[in-house]
Amino acid sequence: MFHRGFAAALPVAVLLAAAPASAQTEGAAANADLAAKLGGDNVTVGVAGAYLPDYEGSNDYRFTPAPAVIGQFKGFAFSLIGNRASIDLIPNRPGQTLDFQAGPIGVINFNRTSRKNIDDPRVRALGKIDTAIELGGYVGIGKTGIITSPYDKLSVSVSYRHDVSNVHDSGIWQPSINYLTPLSRKAAVGLVASAEHVERGYGQTYFSISPTQSMLSGLPTYNARSGWKDYQVGGFFTYSLTGDLLHGVKLVAGGSYSRLLNSYSYSPIVRTAGNPNQWIGAAGLAYTF
Repeated sequence: MFHRGFAAALPVAVLLAAAPASAQTEGAAANADLAAKLGGDNVTVGVAGAYLPDYEGSNDYRFTPAPAVIGQFKGFAFSLIGNRASIDLIPNRPGQTLDFQAGPIGVINFNRTSRKNIDDPRVRALGKIDTAIELGGYVGIGKTGIITSPYDKLSVSVSYRHDVSNVHDSGIWQPSINYLTPLSRKAAVGLVASAEHVERGYGQTYFSISPTQSMLSGLPTYNARSGWKDYQVGGFFTYSLTGDLLHGVKLVAGGSYSRLLNSYSYSPIVRTAGNPNQWIGAAGLAYTF
């Protein structure tokens, strides 16, 4: 399944702030109705086919399903995208332009949990890693009406999560920035950028190679340290096939590029058996009701 914070790369995420374009072409009454709907309860359910690396740092790729549920109930925004779930405990109100965000976040880390999903025999020989459960929280702020229309939105946030399952037993900091804007009542695009700073246990678990693992795999021994692990940039697009951006069936698509950094990019599972440049692509359908 998924590795790292793959949810940040899913194109379905663009639906979180998708809103119809300003109504130089739609009329005041229609805009008032849409603005009211935008601040109300809603749920978007989607599934995409994702093309992503076999493991973090791999140069082999595979397809996997990527489910998503995003919505708002009584002002509380929530999301379950791929292997990541979060909820904003600061309620939103219709018409607000500043969105303060804070709440819990959880990630299930599937990186190298199944040997059969890894093509490279050297990395398979390193052995299976148990599934890590990473829990924590995030804070952020968003501003609506920034550049292109009264409905575009710029958000910045930072999250921290820690492995509570004693797999890598370390923490991960992730700052991120997102920009979303509608192109019309039916189309919207989004941009996202993020980075991850990990503690030593993460590097030891996923990027280091012990003497025993070296004998089994043929890869040299390696000792990864703490530090900035990677950065990621991506872009996403959604188009309503029925209804508009606030109701009906939508096509969602997008992709991202990430680059492993520092000691993580020099690990033999990356430099010898893989590649520090990582790509993710996804496309699918979603329904908002």
